[in-house]
Amino acid sequence: MALERVLVANRGEIAVRVIRACFDEGLEAVLAVSDADRDSLGAQLADRTICIGPASATESYLDIDRLIAAATVTGCDALHPGYGFVSERPELPAACAEAGIAFVGPSEEAMRRSGDKATARALAKDLGIAVGEGSGVLEDATVAAQVAERIGYPVLIKAAGGGGGRGMRLVDEPAELERAFHTAAGEAQQAFDDGRVFIERYVRRARHVEVQVLADGRGGVVHLGHRDCTLQRRYQKLVEEAPAAGLPGDLGQQICAAAVRLIGELDYAGAATCEFLVDVERASYAFLEINARLQVEHPVTEMVTGIDIVREQLRIAGGAPLSFAQDDVEVHGHAIEVRINAERPEAGFLPSPGRIERWAAPVSGDVRVDTACFPGWTVVPYYDSLLAKVIARGIDRAHALRRIDHALRHLRVEGVATTAGFALEVLEHPDVVSGRVHTRWLEEEFLPGWTPKEEAA
Repeated sequence: MALERVLVANRGEIAVRVIRACFDEGLEAVLAVSDADRDSLGAQLADRTICIGPASATESYLDIDRLIAAATVTGCDALHPGYGFVSERPELPAACAEAGIAFVGPSEEAMRRSGDKATARALAKDLGIAVGEGSGVLEDATVAAQVAERIGYPVLIKAAGGGGGRGMRLVDEPAELERAFHTAAGEAQQAFDDGRVFIERYVRRARHVEVQVLADGRGGVVHLGHRDCTLQRRYQKLVEEAPAAGLPGDLGQQICAAAVRLIGELDYAGAATCEFLVDVERASYAFLEINARLQVEHPVTEMVTGIDIVREQLRIAGGAPLSFAQDDVEVHGHAIEVRINAERPEAGFLPSPGRIERWAAPVSGDVRVDTACFPGWTVVPYYDSLLAKVIARGIDRAHALRRIDHALRHLRVEGVATTAGFALEVLEHPDVVSGRVHTRWLEEEFLPGWTPKEEAA
């Protein structure tokens, strides 16, 4: 079916990104907004807006019934969920199908199989793809303790029905397990309306490498290479790169092939990301999970491949096959993305809501800034603190590091505190420059001895 009008069921920079992709595809974009976002940049850019409720996300962006009603009332024939909120809830594609609306993403069944972390692990294991030691869904804390004792500490308790660091707890010793189990399950229930959790053995000094995949639901499955998302704080990514540098031998090819096999088993349509833990010293990897949606960090892949992932999503949702084959995908150069949050790193990363008095972003041919910010916009306290993503491309990683450094130094923001300066200090560290980092590097090695440069002066 040919699409004509798309409901963008999200906010912030990703809403702007999807709206622009709709325009590039010749589609009308209708933006669903809460009361807090009526004057947002997305609302100004969209062909039309429709208010779906108050500022509270539970009464607006997380309410599937309101989203479907908004799409129906405005005559939309498709719905793009962006990332976060309800983007990985199988009830959304199910509701879209019932209402006769094309969902820009996988079917309900494919999302249930891929988005459920425990089910995806089982699928990977059946395909002979390495997975870390762990469990299926845990009945209670007692069973969790038995599993942890069997596989050995430290362990990671993870939400089965969602990601993004929510519903996740690291447990170093048995005395911590029961409390961590209940905390993770409660957080998962609140975030995803799904309190199921499972356990993985935690691998210290590992890198987080993921593969971007596109599938058209007709048997066409391609990967767009890999990304490195190792620099994280509390399981929230700070810096992402494409491609992942320094992978030994053909490990990168192995990981990409594993991702294509996984998605190929799911009758999947749309964008997906397969995440892996990589032990560089042992040249080994283990499958983690599948994200059945567009990733925050998709721009780094777009920058090195030249493929517009969001436009491909829209075409696939309209029934078109992939517009390219695997042999057409080429990676040129290296790209680095830095997330800019409205937070105060020197105060424990407390949120910094408020009115943006000045906003000037350094955009050029090899520097891209995805944002919904503008002078006069008020950063509200109700949602995620992400302000922008600054992405720079270079001929190689060293060149990309210089470009992102220059871009961050020329980002001008007044009115709210941001993490831009903190990111600069992280990127300048010798361990980051040389690639000697792991998923806990920020928390275990950088932050304990970090003093903001302004304070040190």
